[in-house]
Amino acid sequence: MKLKAEVYTFVLLPVYLLMFVYSTLTFLPWYFLTNAKNRKAMAKRIKAKPVLDAPGSPYRAISHFDSLATIDIPGADTLEKLFQHAVAKFGTKDCLGTRELLSEENEKQPNGKVFKKLILGDYRWLNYEEVNTRVSNFGSGLAALGLKPRSTVAIFCETRAEWMISAQACFRYNFPLVTLYATLGEDAVAYGLNESGATHLITSAELLETKLKRVLSQVTNIKHIIYVGKKNIELLDYPADLQIHNIEAVEELGAKPENLNNPPCRPLPTDLAVVMYTSGSTGKPKGVMMIHSNLISGMTGQCERIPGLGPKDTYIGYLPLAHVLEMTAEISCVTYGCRIGYSSPLTLSDQSSKIKKGSKGDCTVLKPTLMAAVPEIMDRIYKNVMSKVQEMNVFQRTLFKLGYDYKLEQIKKGYDAPLCNVILFKKVKALLGGNVRMMLCGGAPLSPQTQRFMNICFCCPVGQGYGLTETCGAGTITEVSDYSTGRVGAPLSCCEIKLRDWVEGGYTNQDKPHPRGEIVIGGQNVSMGYFKNEEKNLEDFFVDENGQRWFCTGDIGEFHSDGCLQIIDRKKDLVKLQAGEYVSLGKVEAALKNCPLIDNICAYANSHQSYVISFVVPNQKKLTGLAQQKRIEGTWEEICNNPTMEAEVLKEIKEVACSMKLERFEIPIKVRLSPDPWTPETGLVTDAFKLKRKELKNHYLTDIERMYGGK
Repeated sequence: MKLKAEVYTFVLLPVYLLMFVYSTLTFLPWYFLTNAKNRKAMAKRIKAKPVLDAPGSPYRAISHFDSLATIDIPGADTLEKLFQHAVAKFGTKDCLGTRELLSEENEKQPNGKVFKKLILGDYRWLNYEEVNTRVSNFGSGLAALGLKPRSTVAIFCETRAEWMISAQACFRYNFPLVTLYATLGEDAVAYGLNESGATHLITSAELLETKLKRVLSQVTNIKHIIYVGKKNIELLDYPADLQIHNIEAVEELGAKPENLNNPPCRPLPTDLAVVMYTSGSTGKPKGVMMIHSNLISGMTGQCERIPGLGPKDTYIGYLPLAHVLEMTAEISCVTYGCRIGYSSPLTLSDQSSKIKKGSKGDCTVLKPTLMAAVPEIMDRIYKNVMSKVQEMNVFQRTLFKLGYDYKLEQIKKGYDAPLCNVILFKKVKALLGGNVRMMLCGGAPLSPQTQRFMNICFCCPVGQGYGLTETCGAGTITEVSDYSTGRVGAPLSCCEIKLRDWVEGGYTNQDKPHPRGEIVIGGQNVSMGYFKNEEKNLEDFFVDENGQRWFCTGDIGEFHSDGCLQIIDRKKDLVKLQAGEYVSLGKVEAALKNCPLIDNICAYANSHQSYVISFVVPNQKKLTGLAQQKRIEGTWEEICNNPTMEAEVLKEIKEVACSMKLERFEIPIKVRLSPDPWTPETGLVTDAFKLKRKELKNHYLTDIERMYGGK
């Protein structure tokens, strides 16, 4: 073994020498040509500061310290005007693209299951003028079907071009849009449709035939359903008083001269634009009311943090459009002339589950320059790439690690490693098309390890954003020049953020070295509250003496000396153990997600007990390999239920917990391994892959009793 190691060291010596020589020769030209000195100064400068020199004072971005930004494009004070501005400016440029479906095949797996595989062609594009025509026709068609201005329209549909066309039509004709996640459970869908009072519903043929058909008996207001897709719907299967239309038929109706000549009722900035039902991590879904000026303000702040946003950019849309992150990202892209190519998590890359082996995923064909993601997807990419690295031979693995560590050191200094980008990371970068210049992550905290990995291997800035549906997705976004990790950036120009003392949790504005407390966001981006829920509005929203609206997030933050925010805890995740110790479940989960054996984890604690337990979705490849080492055989389910494997996972958990400096009482001492992943379809996580603690508790109730000695 010693001889083998010496041979590899000898072989790698020229590589070390090459990198040293390359770095020495190219550093100065690279330093001046890329303006590295200025970029480093930008990264280290003060980005936000308190308005007043007093504890608890709101922080504002330096760029808009005197007054908050509310609008970016003069005169465009509604979403309808934003789109009209884009059509006038970018008319014949590509706007919305969809891949052509060439064929479908059923592929039988070794375990007997049958997966549907797709063979997809090129993207087919609609330019801005063509989208505008469809928007006018569809809006006119909805009006011809009896929809009145300021009457709500529900949309329950997967992310696709027709979603955005429908939304723009509703904005133009002043029909408030009620959005529902395509993965919401049946009860939640029925609840949202009934509470909103929508009479018209836009959906897809697939969702109509699967989920909606079972829900309609519980819904009282829906009179018209407009569906997207080529499938013919058998009308006899639905109530006789329900009218069902294909979207093309509604557009044809709207294009008739007698309908198209009726001018739309244009919205005002104060008119309701969207009621967005959040899937929520607890209880029934809540409808968040956003007026046009709320969304305009939020997007103004967001776009300021994306340098060079414009017609040269291509954005890949695959996250749920019913999520505020994706909806505002796509509307912003359209506003600035970007083109949007539609995808899905199941067709995103060449290795995605619905892509037939040997054919191309959406990223490979589209080659996007901008991409949004949630931490769950980035964690998956990270673990998949690292798994492939482990399969390399010793020489390749050592070379990868050498390049990775070298670039890591360069990035920490604020520099780059162009040679590593070309030689080592080109293939990894190609997984997302090879052209991504910026990635934005939101929805939940992204681990520093994953963020740094994406920085290094995909050769682009990976920004974290922090915002909520209640603040129109706006709050903070890290700047592209900021090479730190674990933070979410400074307040956007559209809002200000203050920290409210939470004495019970031990967080105050007097804390050293930095002030800490509950994050409270104020500005025009703060929504008008929850639909028909005055009690919750009084609890979470307030208006100050200057007439500014504020939202109490329930998240705990810490402001660094440069004005950047770090999320460190959540009020609802805090549990007091029997002996009086406080445990932050979110903190425990964030630390333990660094364990290679873990794909997902939910920590659980009961105030009547003295220790923490956990539910874990293990990494199948890693755990199966470990089972083989321990000579444990059986199906995947049998491996997960094996007490020896539980003990092995707990052993790894303890090691990672100690390395992450968790307290003894924070470390889970019992575990339940789940053979099934947690997806939005299971109802155990939200569409942004946040844990639904109540549902997880109910799902694992028997295991909780077992782990706490009840059974």
